[in-house]
Amino acid sequence: MYRVEVVQATLVTPELLHNLVELSQAIPEFDNAYPVAEYQTRLSDKPMLALFIKVEGEVAGFKLGYELGNGQFYSWLGGILPEFRGLGLAKQLLLVQESWAREQGYHQIEVKTLNRFASMLKMLISNQYQITSLKQDTDNNSLNKISLQKSLLV
Repeated sequence: MYRVEVVQATLVTPELLHNLVELSQAIPEFDNAYPVAEYQTRLSDKPMLALFIKVEGEVAGFKLGYELGNGQFYSWLGGILPEFRGLGLAKQLLLVQESWAREQGYHQIEVKTLNRFASMLKMLISNQYQITSLKQDTDNNSLNKISLQKSLLV
């Protein structure tokens, strides 16, 4: 069994931004990783949560979200490095994020993903996320953007 640790941050710092950009650049699916300015714009001046998951002390992935308002939390980005996949780490991050959001008083989590990320879609749906909309890409169905939500009310 591996030693797994989840580290959370709720304050935007230069170090946090650097770590997020560096980690997202190492995840192959993020072929157009966001620049640090996008992270600053989305995360500044609002409640946010960054989760990092470590396996045997080595960072293996992350999950990042922020407040949308009206009791909604937006799960913006997340990913697991390829060498750590298949260990259930993404689901563990999902559950920690949900628990934190519930404790903070949010009543709903929203997330968007692309049709091409089948494992992400399966994980979300199997954890009671419901599809709320689809933005179709007329040239490539794998790029259809799917919005999902989950109620956090018990």
